[in-house]
Amino acid sequence: MLPLLSPLRRTLLSGPRLAGLRWLHAASVKVANEPVLAFNPGSPERSALQQALKDLKDKTEAVPCVVGDEEVWTSDVHYQVSPFNHKHKVAKYCYADKDLINKAIEAALAAQKEWDLKPMSDRAQIFLKAADLLSGPRRAEILAKTMIGQGKTVIQAEVDAAAELIDFFRFNAQFAMELENKQPISVPPSTNRVVYRGLEGFVAAVSPFNFTAIGGNLAGSPALMGNVVIWKPSDTAILANYAVYKVLREAGLPPNIIQFVPASGPVFGDTVTSSEHLSGLNFTGSVPTFKRLWKQVADNLDRYRTFPRLAGECGGKNFHFVHSSADVASVVSGTLRSAFEFGGQKCSACSRLYVPDSLWPKIKAQLLEEHSQIRVGDPVEEFGIFFSAVIEPNSFGRIKKWLEHIRASPNLSILAGGQCDDSVGYFVQPCIVESKDPRDRIMNEEIFGPILTVYVYPEGQYREILQLVDSTSPYGLTGAVFAQDKNVIDEATKILRNAAGNFYINDKSTGSVVAQQPFGGSRASGTNDKPGGPHYVLRWTSPQVIKETHSPLGDWRYSYMQ
Repeated sequence: MLPLLSPLRRTLLSGPRLAGLRWLHAASVKVANEPVLAFNPGSPERSALQQALKDLKDKTEAVPCVVGDEEVWTSDVHYQVSPFNHKHKVAKYCYADKDLINKAIEAALAAQKEWDLKPMSDRAQIFLKAADLLSGPRRAEILAKTMIGQGKTVIQAEVDAAAELIDFFRFNAQFAMELENKQPISVPPSTNRVVYRGLEGFVAAVSPFNFTAIGGNLAGSPALMGNVVIWKPSDTAILANYAVYKVLREAGLPPNIIQFVPASGPVFGDTVTSSEHLSGLNFTGSVPTFKRLWKQVADNLDRYRTFPRLAGECGGKNFHFVHSSADVASVVSGTLRSAFEFGGQKCSACSRLYVPDSLWPKIKAQLLEEHSQIRVGDPVEEFGIFFSAVIEPNSFGRIKKWLEHIRASPNLSILAGGQCDDSVGYFVQPCIVESKDPRDRIMNEEIFGPILTVYVYPEGQYREILQLVDSTSPYGLTGAVFAQDKNVIDEATKILRNAAGNFYINDKSTGSVVAQQPFGGSRASGTNDKPGGPHYVLRWTSPQVIKETHSPLGDWRYSYMQ
């Protein structure tokens, strides 16, 4: 039996050798998560990454729109700048206008039928080959472009643009093959089978800046399942997302299957939602934008050929709840990582911390001590920093307004950090805030920056505080409970049942791993479709059940009628 893949780097067998194989036992084939490399001094991966970073220094890459197999430039030119050095223009790109987006839709639709009829195993092999390219020869490039373009440290780039993206491609291929092997019961004289078709039309993919892997998955998963995709990458992740697109093409993805079209958000949204051929929207971004798109789909519902699938992940206001029985060191380390890694710019980042008064003096002392050790700076020049700048000037300005709110509020006090400087890059020092009011808007609204707010509660009121945690925020993405008391863990799990789609016990609220913790939340956090899990690929198919009878029906009358 052909193995679906080896987690070790290898060269895939050529397409023609694989084209005729029917993976009849695919359900028994297992893949493994990509190992996270350490990048220790003197290691080959560190040397390769340093060379890739050197190659990008002061360079500006031209990134066109790609419609069909044609690179297209419009007059609406923009630049992606490095967050930690905004004098460095890392990419020059252009916006697709409405006409070009419609041209992309037409080109995609022309290719949809042939792509959908291609055997699932053939499509899967393209993504497996792309994963191997990312694991091997393209790893340093994709990491360097994620670091320079999105301001990620070495480890944050590695777990995202390498490990997670590779895992998405490999596990989705396995999940797709397992799905195809799930077939209904057949009872003689008939046989039954299910064909997992792509959606009729095109899927629009709108991806965010904060995870290179999300961009690859939002566009890649529907394509794997037989769909054609119009991909609008984030303006602040153009460089890395274009590298992912080129890897997919190098791996054998035909032209027209994914159209790469940077565009103004409103122009892209207006154009794709007004097309009669829209069959799906795969989105990660803000709540207001997703609501706007959903409303546009509803307004245009009568013109569509099918009901579009809407999948969205919109962020969170994630919590760490600490019980008096918690391990203090675990709370402190987990909270610092969750709140401040990548500058708090993760949908899952811890933003609110609930601590019992009995543990607060000890937790506070350790938080402040460890906070003083955090270094913020240029992740290229200083591999030892913890996080770098926030992504762009609008983010910087929004976080600065939150800091002004904190300083002006009688209920809030800064315990550490909170300085900001955008003279060279968009730098914000990690900030720890204490709130006397558990309902202050800083406990309710998403910040998407390195600000952690602590509320200290009376130890004996932990059950009431659990109810407060559940009801304070409109989101329901991630959350964590720290406790050694098993009864408390059981209580918290029940009370917070709907407060988080990814719930952690004695662990931080960030760091979900493909196939281990499929990711997503409900409430204002989105549609909870759980990318990284086996059910996600089903979202992008339109199953057809086929019954074939092998014995003719001799008489229309039933036996009781004789």
